[in-house]
Amino acid sequence: MVASFSTPHIEYGQLSPVLILLGVAVVGVLVEASVPRARRYAVQAVLAVAGTVAALVAAVLVFVELHPGSAHPGLGKIVAEGAFALDGPTLVCWVLVLVLTLLSVLLFAERRLESGVTAFAGQAAALPGTEAEREASTKGLEHTEVFPLLLFSASGMLMFPAANDLLTMFVGLEVLSLPLYLLCGLARRRRLLSQEAALKYFMLGAFSSGFFVYGIALVYGYAGSMHLSGIAQAVSGRSGAHALLLGGLGLMAVGLLFKVAAVPFHAWTPDVYQGAPTAVTGFMAVATKVAAFGALLRLFYVAFGGARWDWTPMMWVIAILTMVIGSVLALSQTDIKRLLAYSSIAHAGFVLVGFLGARSLGDLQPGQIAPVQAVLFYLTTYGLMTIAAFALVTVVRDGSGEATALSRWTGLGKESPLVAGLMAFLLLAMAGIPLTSGFTGKWAVFSSAMSAGAWPLVIIAVFASAIALAFYIKVIVLMFFVDPVGEAPSVAVPSALTSLVVSVGVAGTLVLGIVPGPLLDLLGRVGVFIR
Repeated sequence: MVASFSTPHIEYGQLSPVLILLGVAVVGVLVEASVPRARRYAVQAVLAVAGTVAALVAAVLVFVELHPGSAHPGLGKIVAEGAFALDGPTLVCWVLVLVLTLLSVLLFAERRLESGVTAFAGQAAALPGTEAEREASTKGLEHTEVFPLLLFSASGMLMFPAANDLLTMFVGLEVLSLPLYLLCGLARRRRLLSQEAALKYFMLGAFSSGFFVYGIALVYGYAGSMHLSGIAQAVSGRSGAHALLLGGLGLMAVGLLFKVAAVPFHAWTPDVYQGAPTAVTGFMAVATKVAAFGALLRLFYVAFGGARWDWTPMMWVIAILTMVIGSVLALSQTDIKRLLAYSSIAHAGFVLVGFLGARSLGDLQPGQIAPVQAVLFYLTTYGLMTIAAFALVTVVRDGSGEATALSRWTGLGKESPLVAGLMAFLLLAMAGIPLTSGFTGKWAVFSSAMSAGAWPLVIIAVFASAIALAFYIKVIVLMFFVDPVGEAPSVAVPSALTSLVVSVGVAGTLVLGIVPGPLLDLLGRVGVFIR
């Protein structure tokens, strides 16, 4: 008997954003092998920008194709033989990741701040402090491989929230993670700190991936299926051993919560954020969170939605710990990158508050915010203001490079009122001050939680926001109301690349704070998962 074989049908056009990024990244690798070193920077930078813009345009076209108007909310399509789900949340995550990737490419390409070279090591294989490293620095060598690595990571970030089965989700997790491990260790200055950050991130990331894979095995043993719809059917029918479901759910949650830097899986965050090149830190802080929260929403709402009463108490505890510990530990930080790292942890907790909103749209009253709508809006606001804040960190300098110690930020308001003023505005937005996107984002996630009756969680979140305000205000006081001890801080004039990143981030933070309605309405229409 001859076995029948059907050719798999792949919707290449609708998967074009992922394929474009992967294709451009592969071309970037070939550029490293074929283009003379002197020309690689220009070729790689232009290629990365062009590829990201092309993928962004493709994502918008796919969005328009699958969501033609408000009369058809929640449209979507399962593609690639069931491997990917292209619905509203997926496409919003795609557009947001690609916008943040484009801004990150501009930060990666910045050269003026480092006297004509990028912030990445000239020769990563050379041991810090050796003659080989000094020679690479003297010759002005650059690691232009960072551009294809960035694009490979971004392609994984597109796969991760779109995955419709557990194996595809794991592939997306690894594709986004492995390039980041390398990028964290490529700082031109403070090489040992950068390499330590890369090693910590790699070791702990490998452990978290191991938890995730073990969780996949247990869930498969429970449901007999890798597809999210099959798992959802098994969970709703309560078939199989319940212990397998709970064990798999918990282990997979560890892998995802590690990526969003939720407590108690956050210990890597301050060290890695401090040691990695600031452009990498900014990219990692915003784009990774968008992809990971997109995957978290899909996994827990689509696959494990029927077990909501099993995982909700766990998420309550994690959300509370993440908000409180992130805010409290930030108070004692003396480095701006570590402070922003703990701020990022606290923001992950606020996103989890919105995550715990009313799951069913039928449970919502008119005018209430749905959890997917709230989470996606918060991620948009957080991404824009955080990438702009890290861009500003790169322009505050001292004799050895970036001045990340808070003591070097004293008196910055007198040295550069513009830089200090923009940073103060972004910090106030992170604190949730009205007329900024941070306020609107917190209102959205708090409203979502209230719709599910989680008012105790909202009260704790308000107190955590008050604590967070204290450390944001501390930085503003240092910049404007404290005289510098010794040499005053200096501010380097960035190129148009970094200036554009700051401008886009600040403008988005202001506009979404004053006019959030159009984006909220759009997310409300399309923020429905296809099953």
